[in-house]
Amino acid sequence: MLEMIRTVDAMRVNGNISPLLEKIVCDEEIELFINKTVSRRFSISPTNLKEFAVGYLLGEGLAVSVDNITNIDIQDRMINVDIDLEDFDIRKELVVSSDCFGGWRRKIELVDNVESDLKISKEEIFRAFDKLKSSAKVWQETGGTHIAGIVNDDQFIAIEDVSRHVAVDKVIGSAALNNYDFSSSFIVYSGRMPADMMIKIVRIGIPIIASNAAPTSSGFSVAHESGVTMIGFVRGNRFNVYSHPERIIV
Repeated sequence: MLEMIRTVDAMRVNGNISPLLEKIVCDEEIELFINKTVSRRFSISPTNLKEFAVGYLLGEGLAVSVDNITNIDIQDRMINVDIDLEDFDIRKELVVSSDCFGGWRRKIELVDNVESDLKISKEEIFRAFDKLKSSAKVWQETGGTHIAGIVNDDQFIAIEDVSRHVAVDKVIGSAALNNYDFSSSFIVYSGRMPADMMIKIVRIGIPIIASNAAPTSSGFSVAHESGVTMIGFVRGNRFNVYSHPERIIV
């Protein structure tokens, strides 16, 4: 397993000039091969690569469940994945075409709306963010990561990455491998909420996402149209609810 943190020589300028050892976050180019026909490259933190592969495949609709993924082979910076799904070639073409030509509006047409009876209290949101902050160990040392967490009743998983999208992929993958019920789970994370992030959440079937940052207009449109509760600017004891507020008990 590659490391998350590297120590380097640096120089601090603050009135005076002084040398110091500084911790910086590591990022690596990782290549994902799917059924030997699809290849994707990512600049990500080089940890939790199995969880990333599972979360990415589910979030892109290239697999329906963990059971479709028959093999994951990780060698250094390369991930080889085999998927057993009759319509994989069709799904592959839909992903490629929506990436290249259709944008997020084409993608949202290809996923079902989120159906869930989940309701959570404002206290649950604040508790989840307290756990998220305390789990951000690499960020505390380097300031260079995003972090995502997934909550299901009293279960909580948090993973850091240099990419906010990949952090979410990794917690989704970890939750899937641990048999979480996504319809009764919610995501907390650090980072903006654009359309591509929201479509990932919709495709998985997660009904609520909360961030300490802002939504974008495309992200708001996806959340509103697909039935996701979007919460932003979680700070201290406050937050904004942008869509489907009926899931939040205040």
